[in-house]
Amino acid sequence: MQHLDLLVVRKALDWSVSGQDVWLCTVLATYGSAPRAPGSLLAANASGHWIGSLSGGCVEDDFLERLAAGAFAEPVQTVRYGDGSDTQSSIRLPCGGILDVLVEKLASDCDVQAHLRELESALAGQRRLIRELDLSTGVRRLLPDRGHGPRVEREGDLLRLRVGAAQRLLLAGYSSVAQVCAEIGQSLGFEVVLCDPRDEALQGVELPGVEIRRELPSEFIRLGGCHADTAVVALTHDPKIDDLAMLEAVRTEAFYIGVMGSMATSAKRLERLRRVGGLGDAEIERIIAPIGLNLGSKTPAEIALAVLADILRVRNGIARERV
Repeated sequence: MQHLDLLVVRKALDWSVSGQDVWLCTVLATYGSAPRAPGSLLAANASGHWIGSLSGGCVEDDFLERLAAGAFAEPVQTVRYGDGSDTQSSIRLPCGGILDVLVEKLASDCDVQAHLRELESALAGQRRLIRELDLSTGVRRLLPDRGHGPRVEREGDLLRLRVGAAQRLLLAGYSSVAQVCAEIGQSLGFEVVLCDPRDEALQGVELPGVEIRRELPSEFIRLGGCHADTAVVALTHDPKIDDLAMLEAVRTEAFYIGVMGSMATSAKRLERLRRVGGLGDAEIERIIAPIGLNLGSKTPAEIALAVLADILRVRNGIARERV
């Protein structure tokens, strides 16, 4: 799977290199129901070609009509769709939501192309960046992102946009809990990958939209299957799968690493990872075991809910004691 926003930036870079101005649009905020999350991208050129998405189609059509009419000549503008406050557009979203969109006109020059190449590397999983933009001056800069939080933050005229690879949920081994995690993860916008070498475990498994790899998850991780926007969850109760996945995952930048088991099982596993795997305190502290929030979960669906809720907690930068 290729992250849609990565395709957007690559096409914007292609247009810029060929000497064309590019209009880069970013969803800043949504109110009520909205098809695309904050941080989502769309790019267009003066010829009316475009790639990406801001909504279900009505916003894109209005934007392209206004672009053709010369409405977005300024380097930086913000537009609100959905509540009628923008006098240039009477668009009402079918879902009843409201959408704030940043529109940047990017000239075809070396600085813009260098900026787009940095965004491309971040969206490809090579790093995580914060893109700062001053709405009053149009000045933009890129900073390393070493934390987690909302994709879009605004303080007055200063925007901070988090840029990284598509959020990936790596399921280390198949189980009934993994089945539900895959389904919930997809609905939350995660790219879901399931690794399990056991033919018998995958017999009859159907998970549309999930990349199923018949290999040890530890091998997939070792060969670069994890980036900084990956959550690794082991849910099989099989040490050959779970333990090996943990040993490899702690060597990556994965933002969440967790393994299922009772308190007693988890304590034994962590001791085993120290003794046999040679993990130190810092590596052990990265492993969440038992996995998930304590919701009193019993069924596979309840456990999966607790796991995904905990992943969202970490992704949004919320401390466990605040839950």
